[in-house]
Amino acid sequence: MSDAWYEDGLRFECTSCGACCTGPPGYVRFSDEEGARIAELLGVSVSTFLEAYTKHTPAGRSLDEVETEHGWDCVFLDRESVPGKAVCSIYEARPTQCRTFPWWPEHLRSRTTWGALGRACEGVGQGPVIPASTIRVSARKQQTDG
Repeated sequence: MSDAWYEDGLRFECTSCGACCTGPPGYVRFSDEEGARIAELLGVSVSTFLEAYTKHTPAGRSLDEVETEHGWDCVFLDRESVPGKAVCSIYEARPTQCRTFPWWPEHLRSRTTWGALGRACEGVGQGPVIPASTIRVSARKQQTDG
C-alpha cells in the first residue's frame, strides 16, 4: 500500500451517521479476546454472546445483523438512544475491524478509493487532519488483527 498520496494526512471525523455499520449483508469479524470483552460488557457468558449476537460465516464468526429500513445494521448499532444519530452500543469493546475504520487498506489505496468511501461516509473530509503516521498504525492493525 503506497501512502505517498496521503503523506500530509487525511481529514476524518465520525459523525455518528451509522453508514459504516449498515448496508448490504457483510461480516464484522472479531477475535476470541474481543468476543470475551463484548460478553463481559454485555454481562453475559461468552457462549450466550456467541449464540445471541453472532453468526457463522465463511470468514468465521461475525457479529450478527438486523434488517432495517437503512439496510443490514450491526446488531449493536443503536439508532434510538441519541436522536438523529447511530451509535455503537458496545463502543468500548468494539472489534478491531470497527476501531480501525476508515483506515482500512482498501480505502487507502488511492485518492480514488478514499473518495469512493467519502460518497458513503459523511465523515470523510470532515474534522481534523489525521496524521499519516496514525493512519498507517491503524491500517497495519486492521491487516494483522482484522
